[in-house]
Amino acid sequence: MKSAHASRRSLLLAAVGSLASVQATTALSSEASRALPRVRLALAASQSLYHLPLTLAERLGFFRQAGVQVEWLPKESGAMALSAALAGQADVMAGAYEHLFGLHLKGLIYQSFVQLSRTPQVSLGGSTRGGLVWRSLTDMKGARLGISALDSATHWTACQWLSRQGLTAEDVVFVPVGSSQGVIESLRNGSIDALCNPDPIMYWLEQKNDIRLLGDARTLQGTRQLMGGAVPGASLFAHADFLQLHPDRVQALSDAVVHALKWLQTAGLTDILRAVPASHWMGDRAIYLGAFEKLRESYAVDGLVRSEDVSHAWRVHAKLIGNYGPRQLAPERTFTNAFVQKSRNRRFT
Repeated sequence: MKSAHASRRSLLLAAVGSLASVQATTALSSEASRALPRVRLALAASQSLYHLPLTLAERLGFFRQAGVQVEWLPKESGAMALSAALAGQADVMAGAYEHLFGLHLKGLIYQSFVQLSRTPQVSLGGSTRGGLVWRSLTDMKGARLGISALDSATHWTACQWLSRQGLTAEDVVFVPVGSSQGVIESLRNGSIDALCNPDPIMYWLEQKNDIRLLGDARTLQGTRQLMGGAVPGASLFAHADFLQLHPDRVQALSDAVVHALKWLQTAGLTDILRAVPASHWMGDRAIYLGAFEKLRESYAVDGLVRSEDVSHAWRVHAKLIGNYGPRQLAPERTFTNAFVQKSRNRRFT
């Protein structure tokens, strides 16, 4: 009996010791997490494939490994995310490169420090509701076109498509609808006639036959056809003062994103499903994976910003804004590769 009692006592003590050890480890982990420097990051369409590298960097623990904790500030559009940054609510923004042109034209020196993608990653489609017939983008004249917001990637890219067809922004009625799944209802209830948005929303609508695709700037080929050459897509950018005052935090963000981009190079579809939360799939993982496959080539390879791509993007954007703003801008001042160069020399495991 004494032996049995002693055995039970030993097991109990071992269990208590094990629990205490787990609690101690958890406490240390929690303490370490609290001790990490924090960066407030504003972004739109946080659950979209547009920001997949950031999702992966978070879910796979790359931000934590790099030594930074990200506080996410999701917004309905890139324009709203930018407003949060300008209001001092965010330290860094993830969004379309064209935002940097607008900032520099206003004398605000923000810089991209790591590139996420190589295309705008949006497409445009006309609603098939009520038997609407769309032969080409020329049929957009007079249409109510849903975009995430004015002065957003969806707005600028839609304007590029209109311009290619000899139309102007005044030939359509732009309707800001955001970039969350609520835009689907806007299309289906007739609030808008067409939509320009990122994936997986657009790919989902296309597969459900809710839209007819009229413009595609998700692939490299589609982007070159629209823009006349290569352009940078989404990137992380911040004010030059933040880059100078907090280089360690910026370097950690760059390291984590470059690590995620490297991981993406060899990731299989099963790897993507394991890493991305089911809430991002829009209830259909097959469609989500189909959208990812279409976008796979559009993600940046190493995070570097190419000077020639930025210069071309500025020439295209300058034509778009026309008389609405000054044309003098030094494209090379809108980015720095100093952080990414260091990230590329890291040996990620």
